[in-house]
Amino acid sequence: MSDYILEMNNISKEFTGVKALADVNFKVARGEIHCLIGENGAGKSTLMKVLSGVYPHGSYKGDIVFEGQVQTFGRIADSVKAGIAIIYQELALFPDLTVYENIFAGNEVRRGAVVNWNQTIVQAKQMLDKVKLDVNPETLIKDLGVGKQQLVEIAKALSKNVKLLILDEPTAALNENDSENLLALLRELKSQGITCIMISHKLKEVISIADKATVLRDGRTICTLDASKGEISESVIIKNMVGREIEDIYPKRANKSFGSTILEVRDWSAYDSKLGRAVVKNVNLHVKQGEIVGIAGLMGSGRTELALSIFGNPKSYKLQGQLSVNGKPATFRHTSDAIRAGIAYVTEDRKGDGLFLIQDIKSNVTAANLHGVSSKGVINANEEVKVAQSYKDSLYVKAPSIEQIVGNLSGGNQQKVSLGKWLFVGPKLLILDEPTRGIDVGAKFEIYTIMNRLISEGMSIIMISSELGEVLGMSDRVYVMAEGRMKGELSIEEADQEKIMQFATQ
Repeated sequence: MSDYILEMNNISKEFTGVKALADVNFKVARGEIHCLIGENGAGKSTLMKVLSGVYPHGSYKGDIVFEGQVQTFGRIADSVKAGIAIIYQELALFPDLTVYENIFAGNEVRRGAVVNWNQTIVQAKQMLDKVKLDVNPETLIKDLGVGKQQLVEIAKALSKNVKLLILDEPTAALNENDSENLLALLRELKSQGITCIMISHKLKEVISIADKATVLRDGRTICTLDASKGEISESVIIKNMVGREIEDIYPKRANKSFGSTILEVRDWSAYDSKLGRAVVKNVNLHVKQGEIVGIAGLMGSGRTELALSIFGNPKSYKLQGQLSVNGKPATFRHTSDAIRAGIAYVTEDRKGDGLFLIQDIKSNVTAANLHGVSSKGVINANEEVKVAQSYKDSLYVKAPSIEQIVGNLSGGNQQKVSLGKWLFVGPKLLILDEPTRGIDVGAKFEIYTIMNRLISEGMSIIMISSELGEVLGMSDRVYVMAEGRMKGELSIEEADQEKIMQFATQ
């Protein structure tokens, strides 16, 4: 038998005339951790959907050879039966069911025709031990954090005797501790003989864990790098991903000049009635014109809650404190009040809250400001096309046309459409919540370049980010939150990762 557990030979896949994959070759050795990397839209997810049977045999060209046998998967169940499991970035768990019910959903432990729930719980505990997750199997999924839910997904895959485990951006929504725990688990699974394919945009993770890394670009295989030969480095990966060298991923601004204070909150608190506790506590913050203010902190520190409380309070928190815009007291009873005052908020959850995925680029760009393309309550179709095309061009959205359905765009291009939607309302202050989460290094560079351009045009930006490199690379000043409180404020000259983490863990 070949040393390769998987060979995908000359795989091609088209969507209505658009070639998503063009003669891709991808080989994975038995028992290795193999990272699949590339810009958004490079074809990574499409290739894995071909492998897992989402795109059935006959809908693509080429051969899948798994454990020495050519496979003709017609559906996901076929690849699962063969020993292949895929875990997507959006976890496929039932929040109102227990951990053990989720682990064995569709694969129940039975005694004859009856589900043996006692044995199911016993076996679920064994699977949880394998992934080193110490939780009661009877816990509801919705009561677990994202990091623990990710481990439940892996336990679910292990319960099906998985031989090849595929993880699509497994750490995208995890904090640093949970990410490290997950990577340690993958190394442990490797030692047990399980082969892993990991799709990731986090190059440091790729460098730390990959035995080999295959780069895709524009639907084609560019190269496979071997860690044992010292071939996997950040510069080499970036050059192969984007087809050019990016010497500094954080583009510099030539001139930094700040104007007057455009936003200030003083003694600002937000109480969440549903949770029964304060999520923002006595925060003081200000932003000047032409400034990028970074807000760092661990997950659950209150950063998003602070942003939402400022942006018209859509979660209906009970608010206390003072908010002023351009030196004048302001009260926002609705997000529309904040928009009229020149504030816009780009959510961290572009798929859930930021975009209409079943609608096209044109409809999404104008959604937050229909008045801008209307006359007497009637949308001017020509004006809407003109506006949407303008933002598509200026934000470098890669799509055939503004009629492209947003759900079919890559993550980076979806983020640009979400950004365009809020730029069309004409904000003076833009709040960006995790602006580059889940997007590749090339798209990140484009987002950063756009941010700098907006600042040069007189806008101000609050950037919430969990990536410390991003905070340090793009900010002029940094606030650090923990447990709903503002723990520290640092000029960019004095800020470093150690000081930020000291404040974040206080």
